Amino acid sequence: MPRPTARVLTLLELLQSGGTRTVAELAERLGVDGRTVRRYVDRLLELDVPVESVRGRYGGYRLGPGYRLPPLMLGDEEALAVLLGLVAGRRAGLTGPQSTAAETASAKIRRVLPRHLAHRLDSLLESLAFTARSEGPDGASTPEVRDTPDAGVLLTLADAVRHRRPVAVRYTDREGRRSDRTLHPYGIVGHAGRWYVTGRDAGIDEDRTLRLDRIADARALPGSFPPPEGPGPAERVVSGFATAGYRHEVTLRIRATPDEIRAHLPAGVAVLEDPGDREGQGGTDRPWLRVEVRAERLEWLPPVLAALDRPFVVERPAALRDLVAALADRLAASARRTSPDPEPIPEPEGPAPAS
Repeated sequence: MPRPTARVLTLLELLQSGGTRTVAELAERLGVDGRTVRRYVDRLLELDVPVESVRGRYGGYRLGPGYRLPPLMLGDEEALAVLLGLVAGRRAGLTGPQSTAAETASAKIRRVLPRHLAHRLDSLLESLAFTARSEGPDGASTPEVRDTPDAGVLLTLADAVRHRRPVAVRYTDREGRRSDRTLHPYGIVGHAGRWYVTGRDAGIDEDRTLRLDRIADARALPGSFPPPEGPGPAERVVSGFATAGYRHEVTLRIRATPDEIRAHLPAGVAVLEDPGDREGQGGTDRPWLRVEVRAERLEWLPPVLAALDRPFVVERPAALRDLVAALADRLAASARRTSPDPEPIPEPEGPAPAS
């Protein structure tokens, strides 16, 4: 591409980022003088790109509204963010015209990408997995993936997943501790609004799930590792959250079907006893199933158990029994109340007036 033409396209990309750009700023970014910037603007106007001139001390150039979309220019990270958004949108359940528009937009973007980047994005799309949409501990539906991690980190991990290669990562955990790790990545998973990578931590020879936005650097290493046995990446992420170490370890017995329990305690929150294990339960449709939950706080569990509306036993901890009893007392008091309590009369402010 001739150099002046490349600079005109770069100018368009700068203007598409939004706001007003001064002539001095554009000249510095393009490596030309102000006169040349004005000539490039004239070239865009000849192409019917709606560039507006803004006068005044903070004036310059900006894109104005046009009757048709001007040529769209995306950097590598922007293209990655758009494609991830389209994939997450399809996962969110877009149907009909929306789904078709997402598919065609994705195809258009991939068609004009440089070949090397297109191959890396193909690796990324092949390595992605999503956990099932479900209700969280508070009963609200878990959000779809909303964050976009560093493009270089994401693409490096995707290549490693596809080719079964180890990677060196620099990670910061939730306590703020930084560490260098060697990871054998199994897959990249979208779960509860975030992106994760799950794999084997070679340093401790254990499976780990790491948040992608906490990985500051990722570098491919020589060698390879065998494909993992057992569940897929999404299931590994979900089971990892359910069995992670938290302040409280809760054990419940609930007389309900697995579907009834999972409607309020999804797999990412609770570990459910194998429903096939019904020894001593007489083959009833609603056996007493063992449920294990790990949680930082217990206050959210009593309302969830009440919403289940099934018989349950709190085996541990005793503090949860107290919270359930307190909730029951509050509900019983409200059930007996026949009218709102009178509003308390506020005390007068300041000294009482003299009689």
